[in-house]
Amino acid sequence: MEENRKDLLCEVLASAASQMRGPLGNLHAALRQLQAQDLPAGSGEERNAAIAVQSYYRLLRIVGNLSDAPLLSGAAIIRGADADVVSWLEDLIRQAQPLAREQGLTLCFRCTEKYHRMSLHRGLMEKLVWNLLSNAMKFTPAGGRIDVSLEFRGGQALLSVADTGCGISAGQMETVYERYLHPEKIDPPPHGLGLGLPLCRRIAEGHGGRLMLTSREGEGTTATVSLPDEESGGAAVEEPMLLDDGGFQRVLVGLSDALRWGAFTRKHLDE
Repeated sequence: MEENRKDLLCEVLASAASQMRGPLGNLHAALRQLQAQDLPAGSGEERNAAIAVQSYYRLLRIVGNLSDAPLLSGAAIIRGADADVVSWLEDLIRQAQPLAREQGLTLCFRCTEKYHRMSLHRGLMEKLVWNLLSNAMKFTPAGGRIDVSLEFRGGQALLSVADTGCGISAGQMETVYERYLHPEKIDPPPHGLGLGLPLCRRIAEGHGGRLMLTSREGEGTTATVSLPDEESGGAAVEEPMLLDDGGFQRVLVGLSDALRWGAFTRKHLDE
């Protein structure tokens, strides 16, 4: 019964996402005109424009997660392509660092290797990284730190995101991967719909790996993704830009629910 409920819910969520794309396209066109205006820095007009863009990005992120919901009802293998995972992840963290500073956070990346080739689906793994970083940024107060590390041992690639935030209580840990199935347990913003971590776990499992969480309330959380450290023999190909990023920066879509309005001024949008 629970599995049937999950399948039905995932179908409904994906359908809702499809219905939302038309209105979002209209919003995108209107916001492009608003962004073209030369608004005085620090003015109320700039703030209002940034809040409008922020809201649009947050809707894009929700639609993206809803569109990916069908992943939760299957167990299919995710096919990847060979790529240098070190430079790929380092580039993602570099994109996120100015936004972390905007939040008053220190974001660091550590990997002892300069180059390491393995198979992964870069589009889905990028969403996994943004989801884990978004969670860390949402629940880590200004002055805190987020450390992203990548290491290889025992035939596994270990990607960890550790924060110094508020941590997860024992009660929340019990349903952390199933909250979207229980509306009565969904927390108010900035917690969201509860799809992020389930999608991260499914993406890891689809690669033949797993997602592990360790957390202590008041001391922070560490999310570790363990993936098979192996090559597929396939050539690395660039993931196409998807419609759900609206032509804007994917890092802003991925982290939008964790960012304040200041991250959506032209200073960041034009970078």
